[in-house]
Formats: sequence, C-alpha cells, structure tokens
Amino acid sequence: MAKVYYENDASLEYLIGKKISVIGYGSQGRAQALNMRDSGLDVVIGLREGGKGWGEAIKDGFKPLPIKKAASIGDVIMMLIPDVPMPTVFNNEIVGELNNGKTLVFAHGYNIHFKRIIPPDFVDVILVAPKSPGALLRQKYLEGKGVPSLIAVYQDRSGKARQKALAIAKAIGSTRAGVIETTFEEETETDLLGEQAVLVGGVMELIKKGFEVLIENGYQPELAYYEVCNELKLIVDLIYAGGLINMLRGVSDTAKFGGLLVGPKIVDEHVKENMKKALERIKSGEFEKSWTGNPDAYQDLEKMMAQVESHPLEKVGKELRRLALI
Repeated sequence: MAKVYYENDASLEYLIGKKISVIGYGSQGRAQALNMRDSGLDVVIGLREGGKGWGEAIKDGFKPLPIKKAASIGDVIMMLIPDVPMPTVFNNEIVGELNNGKTLVFAHGYNIHFKRIIPPDFVDVILVAPKSPGALLRQKYLEGKGVPSLIAVYQDRSGKARQKALAIAKAIGSTRAGVIETTFEEETETDLLGEQAVLVGGVMELIKKGFEVLIENGYQPELAYYEVCNELKLIVDLIYAGGLINMLRGVSDTAKFGGLLVGPKIVDEHVKENMKKALERIKSGEFEKSWTGNPDAYQDLEKMMAQVESHPLEKVGKELRRLALI
C-alpha cells in the first residue's frame, strides 16, 4: 500500500522566509499561487510580459515579473507552464538563474523523465502534482478542503527535498485530502496512459462509437446524444463520490444487469491489449517523440481537433445546448 501523508506529516517551516516563484499563470499556476499566498507564503509570479496571464495576475493582487527576474530572486521555482514550451523557457530564462540551494518544482514529470530538461546537479528537483484541474484545487482550498496530490523527489541536493515537497502540498491544500509519494517516472507514465486510454481518448471514442451505432440504426441523433454523452456526467459523478459500486447502486437494476453483462464484451481483452501497447509506446519514448519531439505536432493536433469538432455528435450537442435543453 502507498503511504499517504496528511496535515500533521507536513510543515510550512521549509518554505517560510523563502520566495516562491511561480512560472506561469494558467489553470495550475493561478490556483497554486493563490493557495500558497493564502497559506502565508511569499509568492511572486514570473510571466512573459504582455501575455494573457500578466493582467490576470495583477487583478489578483500580484506584481508579476519577467520570467528571468522571477527565477533570479526565487528560492523555489515552480514550473507551471505547458509541457511543450517548458524546455525552451527553462533553457533561455531559468537555468542561468539557478544556484546552490534553489529548488525546482514540477507539476508533471514529463520533461524531466523524458530528459527534455536536464537540471543542474546542485538544485533540489521535486514534483507536486495535484490530481485535479486548477479551478477545483482553488475551490476546494477555499472550502477548507483539498484535492489529493502526488509528490516525488528526483534530486535531493539539500537533504530536505521531500519535506519541501510536502510543504508545498500542504500550502496548496492537498495534505487535507491526502498526498501519495511516487517517482517522476511513475507519475509521468501513469498520467499519460490514463489520459490516452481512458480519461480523454478512451472516453471520447466510446461516446462517438455509441452515438454512431445508434444513429446508423435509425435512432434520432438527439436521443442518441442524451444516452451516450449527456448522461455520462451523472455516472461519473456517482463514481467520483463512491467508486464503481456506488455507481452501480445508484442506477436501475436493468442498467446494472445490462452493464455488467455487456460491458466486458465491449471493452474486452482486445482493448486491454491495445492499452498495453499504448503503455509500451509511452515507456519506450515513442509517444514523446511524436509529441514534443515532432516539429509538426501542433499542426497534427489541430487536424485531430478539427475532426472531433466536425463529428455529428458535436453538432447535435451544440444545438441542444443552444436550445437550453441541457
């Protein structure tokens, strides 16, 4: 069983008197910066001047700085920008400002694990990865609660890297919910497989295929949309609240019987084998090369996004939402 850390296992003393430089002010950057500030820490924001986040940070009461300046004055530097531009920002703006005693913090192990970023050996390198979007992280903090986080230590120059990771997790509210220790490798590979095979890719394809089967057999697209897409939120909410068994107890007996009988025949061992292959591509670095190692990756992404947007399910859903039926 994984060890779970809670409030009494972490102390903010490892961050008191330190300047925390948050690089980026998107979903995670904003939420973590606000939570840490509300926890009494000294937080500054490092951004590209004139970017979208600059004005938002000012509205939230921060005085943003250029990235290089924020990195220069920060004792703890939190890399909360997207995976793709992160290595360029790190090499151009961050690495030259590092010195003994500083700490680099990542919210995803991707760039360290795949060696897109090679940190110098004189800094601590840690991971604090909240398991929720930034908006929910902020919401739960304001409610006096938290969302779980993962922590990991990649490089422990100071001998206190784990304590620093737990302190950050505490400052953003995660020790209220529970913090699990992992590794950069494990966090990266499980996160990618989850996104690709289940949470994003898998769910989308299940929805699309269910919709296609229904309309190809003569059923009204609007009904198909409700049955395979709209109601999914109700099911996920039940699972989120209490796991699979809670969901089963919350649906009709007909749904239970049909789901348990037919589900394994749809998502079968063949699907599991495909998931294994996807994991192999992640572990081998093949996926990373197709994404951050591919100069045409964003063009490929735009093409795939356009295909989803043009799918009949999206058109039906957009019209139903416009009519306020959902």
